[in-house]
Amino acid sequence: MNHHALETNPIFHQTFHHSRYSDISRLVELKAQQGVRISLAFPTLNEEATIGKEILILKAELMDRVSLLDEIVVIDSGSIDRTRSIATSFGAKVYESKHILPKYGTYKGKGENLWKSLYILTGDIIVWIDADIHNIAPKFVYGLVGPLLENPEIGYVKALYERPLKTSSGFSPTGGGRVTEILVRPLFSLFYPELSYLIQPLSGEYAGRRHLLEQLPFSVGYGVELGHLIDIYHLFGQNVLAQVDLDRRVHRNQSVEALSRMSFGILSTFFNRLQKRSDCHLDAVLHSHHIALQAKENIHQPVRTEILTIERPPMIEIEEYRAKFYPNN
Repeated sequence: MNHHALETNPIFHQTFHHSRYSDISRLVELKAQQGVRISLAFPTLNEEATIGKEILILKAELMDRVSLLDEIVVIDSGSIDRTRSIATSFGAKVYESKHILPKYGTYKGKGENLWKSLYILTGDIIVWIDADIHNIAPKFVYGLVGPLLENPEIGYVKALYERPLKTSSGFSPTGGGRVTEILVRPLFSLFYPELSYLIQPLSGEYAGRRHLLEQLPFSVGYGVELGHLIDIYHLFGQNVLAQVDLDRRVHRNQSVEALSRMSFGILSTFFNRLQKRSDCHLDAVLHSHHIALQAKENIHQPVRTEILTIERPPMIEIEEYRAKFYPNN
């Protein structure tokens, strides 16, 4: 791709600020005119510290005060804290992932929760938000659904924001998103420069149209967001992608060891896509265990962790889903 083509990239021209959509009454009118339902889902695992506040604020502002959201749902991976009881007490519908489509088994992972949420949620527009946000605000929802309600050509909207990094001396205003800058952006620059205009490709806050999402395979683990973007690019083109600036997101930062495991899962998903597509040929068999080296008494010992690289098929291929949402077909 030449330099001029990058400058005319549609993602660049479909990058917005959340303030563009702050007139929520206008969004509600657009929603009514289009006759669509909007669902919000949280994938959770042990999020008792933040899930209550997130539900409280978004339900009060976007369901009770106005009718932008039609439902708020929690899909839980088997929390051992009070996540599910807190979410229920604040008015969310709560499901355990293992009880959804049990015929197909269950895996622990964010992508698994997102995939199964498609079967539970009733909306034509689906919003997914991580459950560990400390500075939650209505803009996290209306900023994401705004482009979808405003432009029928847009099908998938990613959040972007500053991500402060907690250090020993306090907070650095930037520095979060380390896996994006060290791993994903170089991969996109090498293989998919068209996607390099996505500022936070791994952000956990995004929204999409059901008819698009149901056609995507879902990695059950860390690679779900990257897999979505590559598959959307191939199936629908970059014109359907947009991103919205939400200013700032404060959440817990992960250790370097955890980020290494995350990178392993993302790379597995990426190479899986290369094997399926004609972009590049990869014949090697990928190993399933992340290997870390931990020093104990001046001796480095390997620590092997299995990282799930399982892919769920597009939900539209699931018989029960088609019977529920397309009973006449």
